[in-house]
Parts: sequence; structure tokens; C-alpha cells
Amino acid sequence: MNNRVEKDKIRCVVYDCDGVLFDSLEANGRLYNDLSRQLGQPPLSEEQLKYVHCHTVYESIRCLAGQDEDLEKKGLDLLKQTDLSQYIKYLKMEPHLLQTLDALKEKGKLRAVNTNRTSSMKYIMERFNLWSYFDMVVTALDVKNPKPHPESIEKILDTLHLDRDHVVFVGDSEVDKKTAESAGVHFIAYKNPEISNGYLIRDHLEVLKWV
Repeated sequence: MNNRVEKDKIRCVVYDCDGVLFDSLEANGRLYNDLSRQLGQPPLSEEQLKYVHCHTVYESIRCLAGQDEDLEKKGLDLLKQTDLSQYIKYLKMEPHLLQTLDALKEKGKLRAVNTNRTSSMKYIMERFNLWSYFDMVVTALDVKNPKPHPESIEKILDTLHLDRDHVVFVGDSEVDKKTAESAGVHFIAYKNPEISNGYLIRDHLEVLKWV
């Protein structure tokens, strides 16, 4: 794949959720600290918070359990009993997101979400009335192999009939960057210069200069 984003060729912008569509650190911190407390574990360290911020709930609970299989099973049982919707209110939508999504639609561009969230994503889409803003939403429940495996991007490419060179993935983590690389699509870093490969935006509206 040509690493240079050619504006006229881009047909679809794919977004990560946590850290890109929303500032979700507080929401994730509250959820996993609550689960950690119920498991008899200490509050999340900064490193653990960064981990749960971009991995699936299953990987995150395994992290909290410290590889203890019994504790991991208990954590998964607790998760099933947890009302995930109660944490959605702590999400903060990133500035100019809806304005950008509207502008992309006006330009005839497709818009998709690729997230390692699971069942909580439907609550987010409903609470913030986002269904009409996206042509496709892929969560960790929709694939056998979540990010950074390329399966989620491949699903978007196949369903929307897209070539790799016609897609950009906007993400804020190393997991997102590796996902784009493994799938062979363009990558734009959001607010994280450490993972930028030459394309970095600090406001959603900036994506319009590349698309």
C-alpha cells in the first residue's frame, strides 16, 4: 500500500471509539475500578488503565485477574451482572465530531466505527443518537479476532466493497496503528503524536483536509 493519503481516492473514514469519538478514560476507569474492587484487587494502576482503555473487556478482566483463572472467571461472571449503560453517562464526546461526520456525508464519504468494545457500544450509539451518522459499526462481538488483528477492518472492506487504498483509520493507540498496518489501510493518529506515521490530527475537522 502507498503510505501517502491521496485525498481524491479516500472513500471511507473508519474511527476507533474510545479516545477518538469520546474521551472515555473516566468511564472506563469507573467500570474497571468497580470490577477490580469486587474482585478484591487494588485500584487500577496507570498502566492498567491504559491497557483497559484499548483492549476488549475479556482481555481487560484477564489483566485485572493477574492470570488467575478462578479470579478471571469470577470477573466474567461479575461483568454479566453489570449494567454497562450506567457508565455511558461519563463519556464526553470529542469536539466537532458530529460536524465532521456531517461534512463527510456531504462529500459522499462512508463512515464506520471499529472498536474493541462489546455490548456497551449499542448503548453508546443509542444514548448519543449516532446510528444515522455511521454506515457500519464493528465491535469485538462481530469478529473472532479483535484489534489489532485485521479481521475487523477486513469485514468493513468486504461489506462496503472498498479497496484498502480507499480507507483511512483514525485511532489514538498503538493497537489502532497496528490494526491499520495489519490490514494495509491508511492510518491517521488522533491527538497522539507518538504513534503518528506522518498523519496527525488534534481536532476532528482536520480530517477533512485529508479526505
